[in-house]
Amino acid sequence: MARLTPLHLIPALIAAAHAGEVTIEPRPFSIEKTFPATALPGGDAVLLKLDSKSWPAFEIIRIAEHGAKVAKGDTLASFDPAEIDKKLVDAKRALESGTLALAQAELESKLLKETAPNKLETARRNAATAKEENTYFTQIRRKADEERAAQSLKRYEQMLSNQREELKQLTEMYKADDITEDTEEIILVRQQDAVAAAEFALRMEVLDHKRTLEVLLPREAKTLADNERDTAISLKKAEEEIPRSIELNRLALESLKTANERAKLDLADLEADRALFEFKAPADGWLYHGPIENGRWTPGELIKSLIPHGLAPVHKAFATFVPATAKLTLVSFLDDATARTLPPNAAGIATLSGREDLEIPVTLSRLATAPGLDGTYRADLAVTWPADLTPPAGAVAQIRLISYQQASAIAVPSKAIRYDSTGWTVDVKLADGKTERRAVKRGRISKDDTEILSGLEPGQVIIVPDK
Repeated sequence: MARLTPLHLIPALIAAAHAGEVTIEPRPFSIEKTFPATALPGGDAVLLKLDSKSWPAFEIIRIAEHGAKVAKGDTLASFDPAEIDKKLVDAKRALESGTLALAQAELESKLLKETAPNKLETARRNAATAKEENTYFTQIRRKADEERAAQSLKRYEQMLSNQREELKQLTEMYKADDITEDTEEIILVRQQDAVAAAEFALRMEVLDHKRTLEVLLPREAKTLADNERDTAISLKKAEEEIPRSIELNRLALESLKTANERAKLDLADLEADRALFEFKAPADGWLYHGPIENGRWTPGELIKSLIPHGLAPVHKAFATFVPATAKLTLVSFLDDATARTLPPNAAGIATLSGREDLEIPVTLSRLATAPGLDGTYRADLAVTWPADLTPPAGAVAQIRLISYQQASAIAVPSKAIRYDSTGWTVDVKLADGKTERRAVKRGRISKDDTEILSGLEPGQVIIVPDK
């Protein structure tokens, strides 16, 4: 009878398990982890993303079909530029107008600063002059004008008196003659006219004298006083208003500069956004609708809008370009238990549905040390694809990795081991047929078997409960 090899002991042990007894024999023990992984491009993939700075809406005109093979320079996606082109024209005109307005404001600001000292000096000079004029009028000129008016009235009175006296003397002189000659008559008439003129001049001077004292001088006094008051107010206003106007002008100029800079930035943003209205293939490859990033291809609901006249999402990748030269790796997201058991550089195989005959070598190249937001651990696997088979991006492979392996180990059915107050134990059958509970040190678990690190020896028989 041929001797069973350790690998062939497994069916024998299973058969014995059904009988309720298992004889302990060393045998190979391994833990295999099986999980799906997705074939994805590494860092060669290019995300199509509308990272616009200001433009909110990108209406699709044309987009290559999902999975389409494209050549370098082919259009991957294009959007309707009509509205942004109009906005660009408006933005350029607004910037030109703003630049001119800023230049004009800078000129006005310069002139304001240059003329402000002159305006302030003029206001001070006007106030000083008005005060000087009013003081001179009040203290000197008013009294002088009153005296001048009185003197003028007196002079006209004297002139009238003189003319009358001269007429009186001529009349008395010519009365002495019995006959008045024509020349004498003319002289008398002329003198009478002179008297009449002097009387009229005196009446006018009386009126002027009265008006000067009662109207003109009081009016001038009020005018000069008002002018002194008003120029003083104007000076105070100028001393406060001119510096304030310079500061307000400075602030307004700064606002214009800020607005002009913002207009430049807005135009630059629009011009940058305009460049996003067409995506071309940088090389030969394939276009996938939806983003391939962070080890996942997540088309989601957004692919429903990736049609003509649909709106592409902004600030979110909507498609992925996969170069023909991209190297595909396998990416999986593992639960906590699986991730914990995998050693660095664990090796195994990958199989593809429909080509189970191909065992594709894989090696664990990277395993996340912390879970993601969904509680899973990302695992990246290096893969050597067959020369005649390279799956498309997004293909799913079944991964088998040996996470633990011992060439010779003691393993028992997991239902034969139990835990109580003394720890892990198994029931060992003694030579007299009785059983004894033995403490054991439990190792790893593989499916229905548990590794025993100590407490059992080859040749011993253990009892396996039916349930």
